[in-house]
Amino acid sequence: MAPVLRRGDTGPEVVELQLRLKQLNLYSDRIDGAFTRPVEDAVRNYQLARGVLRDPLGEYGPATRKSLEAETTKP
Repeated sequence: MAPVLRRGDTGPEVVELQLRLKQLNLYSDRIDGAFTRPVEDAVRNYQLARGVLRDPLGEYGPATRKSLEAETTKP
């Protein structure tokens, strides 16, 4: 099972998240594998725009991951 990502997390999973958010023009900061406030804001904006409310806002949980992965291509 994929990990839930939140602010403060780092690593390759965060890089993939940043790249997926960038595909939708929701994130334009550095692709550095750090889940910072801009990443959290982009995730929150995505959740609100798509009505993904089963995960806490700003947290990349299972429902948000499923929706974002269905809408973007694997980097």
